[in-house]
Amino acid sequence: MRKSRSQIYDELLVIKCRQGDRAAFDELVGKWQKRLWHYAYRVTGSESAAWDIVQETWYGIIKSVRKLDDVSVFPRWAFRIVNNKCADWGRMQRRQEQLNNKLTKLRQNESDETQNTCEKTESLRAAIKKLSPDRRALLELRYHEGFDISQIAEILAMPEGTVKSRLHRTLNQLKQIVGRFENG
Repeated sequence: MRKSRSQIYDELLVIKCRQGDRAAFDELVGKWQKRLWHYAYRVTGSESAAWDIVQETWYGIIKSVRKLDDVSVFPRWAFRIVNNKCADWGRMQRRQEQLNNKLTKLRQNESDETQNTCEKTESLRAAIKKLSPDRRALLELRYHEGFDISQIAEILAMPEGTVKSRLHRTLNQLKQIVGRFENG
């Protein structure tokens, strides 16, 4: 595959950054900042979170750029860092949401509808606990962490087709378990 001038120039900038060239780093930031921010914003839906994530990403890049063996992978590497930071942000948001939900539940009188929802949630949690750890990992990566099939395949070091079929079988198994809880 033939590289574009832009790709070659990016590689040159990364090489210079690895050598401590501040001007090259500033130029690299100028070229990639907007794309990384837009990605972070689309993932998080929050402008301020996207800025924080991109700032943390550049900090990570500064710390680790010397360890980057193949400078041609810089774009994928930078986006992977952003993606990891977005996942961290998502986990933090979910934890905060869980804490807020717990406080709200303590303050509220539970209505019949809330009780029913809690029972369904508990049934689902109990059903998930009955799955094997590798099945739970698939569900966690896909539905809690929000990774797509190709990302999950990379994380679990298995073919995408295997991830798809295992995820499908896991969801079917989960439906059967939940059905048993509701009927039994």
